[in-house]
Amino acid sequence: YNLASYLQAADLALNQAFDRVSKGDQKFVVNLTPEQLSKHSGGNYRGPEARGNESISWPIRLQFYGRLPAARVKKDGWYRITLKQVHAINPKYPSTWGTLRSGTCNSSAPMLHPIASIEATAEKRDMTFEAWIRAGDMLELKPNDSGLKKAPSGAKGGNVSYQGRDMVKLGFQGIAISGIKIERIYPQSKRWEVRQHLFTGISKKELAKLDQNKGRELILKKTIGRFARRAFRRPLSDEQVKPYLDLALSYLEEPGHQGMEALRVAYRGILCSPRFLTLVENPGHLDDHALASRLSYALWVSMPDTTLRKLADAGKLHQPKVWHAQIDRMLDDFKAQRFINSFTDQWLNLKEIDFTSPDRRLYRTFDSVVQDSMLRETRAFFQELVLNNYPIKNLIQSDFVMLNERLARFYKVKEGLPLVAGGGLQKISLSNSVKGVRSGLVTQGAVLKVSANGTTTSPVIRGLWVGERILGLKVPPPPAGTPAIEPDIRGAVSIRDQLEKHRSNESCATCHRSIDPAGFALENFDPVGLWRKRYGKQKKAAKVDSSGVTPEGETFADINGWKNIYFKKEKLLTENFTRQFLTYSTGAPPRFSDRDELAKVVKQSADKSYRMREMIHALLASELFQNK
Repeated sequence: YNLASYLQAADLALNQAFDRVSKGDQKFVVNLTPEQLSKHSGGNYRGPEARGNESISWPIRLQFYGRLPAARVKKDGWYRITLKQVHAINPKYPSTWGTLRSGTCNSSAPMLHPIASIEATAEKRDMTFEAWIRAGDMLELKPNDSGLKKAPSGAKGGNVSYQGRDMVKLGFQGIAISGIKIERIYPQSKRWEVRQHLFTGISKKELAKLDQNKGRELILKKTIGRFARRAFRRPLSDEQVKPYLDLALSYLEEPGHQGMEALRVAYRGILCSPRFLTLVENPGHLDDHALASRLSYALWVSMPDTTLRKLADAGKLHQPKVWHAQIDRMLDDFKAQRFINSFTDQWLNLKEIDFTSPDRRLYRTFDSVVQDSMLRETRAFFQELVLNNYPIKNLIQSDFVMLNERLARFYKVKEGLPLVAGGGLQKISLSNSVKGVRSGLVTQGAVLKVSANGTTTSPVIRGLWVGERILGLKVPPPPAGTPAIEPDIRGAVSIRDQLEKHRSNESCATCHRSIDPAGFALENFDPVGLWRKRYGKQKKAAKVDSSGVTPEGETFADINGWKNIYFKKEKLLTENFTRQFLTYSTGAPPRFSDRDELAKVVKQSADKSYRMREMIHALLASELFQNK
């Protein structure tokens, strides 16, 4: 099954590449007017209102409201979408937020694919986004801010109608645009680059000779060899290239088969080879080409670029000055965003942000824009720490946050913050009054959501998350037959009270003394990351008690007290981060025998004030990363 999937993926990539070289790039550009966007194309109408020279989407609570049949694409591909003159109608807040998604937009295929969160303000401006859209899918644009008053549909049977009512005078908030431009793009590479990758160093005259018996074996050998060297990320001998050359020659033995197709057959075999699909590394110190691959996949989640390959070919990559210069170059490149996203997905478990859907009746201010903003907040925060070399203690407490208008409003920390409406995610310096609660990584919404179940919180689950991901605790699994703690969803009984009985069992108490303190400290945050003082809204609801005692015996009264304790434990935080990063970058967790080398990295980090970028340099230069 896996081999069939690899073959299918290889065929898909090669077909597109060869088609682009032989036929050219497919052109698709369409400029849609408000009239076209609001045109009724049959079935239930759930589109925007055409009003003057604008198309306006209102906050109407209907599935697939805001769908735009005119904005449908015919072929799979990457598209650049420009929303023209976006602005808010009757803005209730400095920014009116919405979502742009793609999909079939009907009940037979209800899944929609997020493209972007839309921040509309009173000022008109164009917004441009890039997204992969499937053939036959259309766009859906609508306000998606839980703080807005919902408008009635104005019609029966799942339809929307604007006749007989003035939505502006009725005071509803909306998002207006003057049109949409959709353009087919190829963001990964230009057509000439694709040709260069497929036929490096081969002229058109030589390509034409592939259909002739004379001299074609030499041309095939040269072309296939260069393609294989790039795919396998290292120089190859003639013997290593021969199996793929034989594939092409065997194909040409059949009558009617052409030279270009023979190349495709050889390339298909290369792209399904373990040497392409995996990092083939010999035990011991890695050579320059293996180092180039490890470094590139660690920081760019992709194969080495030309610069890394040339340095590896010249045998210079292992030189310390060259190595550290390449680390800086790659971290400063926009492609390092792949590392930020991939690493935080695994280290902080952000890949499971969609695993739970909070009950909207309990958490009315939570919406998809808030969740998207939470993800961006955590990733931008970690990126700031790395790129600008902040000390690791900022994971616990910092003097800045990354916020946009919607997230600040959700957290209720907007007052006094110099947020610019329409500015997207911004780095905001914190005053002392809010620094303790919202600063650092452990109290960010994305972290608090992935460590809860969408309905209730558990000090055990959150404490285990903080212990394993941030503090580096190694907690064994619970004894067989240990019952789970089920929080009271009515909020009448404190989870602390339920845990006390559980902790009275000595076999459980040992682990819980390590796990629970961080979980108790975070109990003032509900499953979506909002601050609370009680477990429910009723007066009889149990009060939150976020006090505790650390495993080392230090007491704290609340989350601020807990942060003040662990803010000073930079060595502990560094020891954990080194393990997390090395597991990510090498694909294997450090072993007991690696403890001395890990201690060296921690010592080097201490000499550099435990700064994040310096720490990554030390990790990537260590024997742990550069050896197998």
